[in-house]
Amino acid sequence: MDQSGGTDALPARDTEPQFETFTPEAMSTANAFARLAVELHDSDGVEETIEAVVAFAIQALDCSHAGVATAGRGRKPEIPAVTDPVVAEIYRSQLTKGNGPMTVCMTERIPILVTDTATDDRWPAWAAQVRGLGVRSVFDVPLNTSAGTVGVMGLYSNRPDAFSADDQAIAHILARHATVAIANARHDATMIQAIDARKLVGQAMGILMERFDLDGDRAFEVLRRYSQDNNVKLRDVAEYLVQTRQLPTARHRLNGSHPTSATP
Repeated sequence: MDQSGGTDALPARDTEPQFETFTPEAMSTANAFARLAVELHDSDGVEETIEAVVAFAIQALDCSHAGVATAGRGRKPEIPAVTDPVVAEIYRSQLTKGNGPMTVCMTERIPILVTDTATDDRWPAWAAQVRGLGVRSVFDVPLNTSAGTVGVMGLYSNRPDAFSADDQAIAHILARHATVAIANARHDATMIQAIDARKLVGQAMGILMERFDLDGDRAFEVLRRYSQDNNVKLRDVAEYLVQTRQLPTARHRLNGSHPTSATP
């Protein structure tokens, strides 16, 4: 107790990280992730972001090949980046047949580890195909967000039991970085598309207002009606009008013939 009746002050704790306690391997990994964060931030678009992720996976993990398959609400699965054509072949086979660890990883949002394709019996046909391509170990990690899965990061090795517990931990950290980066890149791309769409609609409205002496509300209503009547997106109607100075018709949409001029 001190003279004021309070308790003795506890000695101050050093809360700064003591970097000398980290191994050179840990520091190297930390520095690599720091560089990756900068690269992902500076990436221009979704594809470049994913390419940076798979390139980092090859450097940071004990794998021969790596790739990312993307998906999302209302999106068909795609294969935007692989480090070897072997990965693209493995992905396409699973997407076509709906069978294999990547499809389970994507639908159930759980990581799947195959320590040896020579002994794993969960997907026999897939294992035989992958083994024939020289792959013995596979680690698929979901790229999960609160809204769902944006894709799967796949790691492949030509050695059995290639992915240690440390490798798996690093893969999970990489997957979190990749998920945030891909989600942000998609959001940015969507915003750009929305801005472009608004510009196109504004240009199309201007054409209608000038040609038919309409006000803004009436011009927009014309575009909306043509969109609904012909089952065409409003952006596509606007783009067609801007490019051709004509409104699309159902006949044009169905058989590609040049439309006759339409009157609102």
